Amino acid sequence: MAKRQQALPNGFVLFDVVYEDGTQTSNRKVPAADLGGLDGDTPARVFVETQDRKIGEMSGAPRGRIKTIRRSRKA
Repeated sequence: MAKRQQALPNGFVLFDVVYEDGTQTSNRKVPAADLGGLDGDTPARVFVETQDRKIGEMSGAPRGRIKTIRRSRKA
């Protein structure tokens, strides 16, 4: 009998991001499929930095560097 494949996690995980200049953004969505494994939440930082870079290029106002990133608490 064939083994059943494990389903990939779907949906998003929310993160709160604090930048070095003191600004904060809450509930930044990161695909759940990008997280987990041995890296834990490290891929979330890379995802948010890439997203910020794209937004900065389009708006002409780049974001500062990320100081901390952590999962949002459930309401």
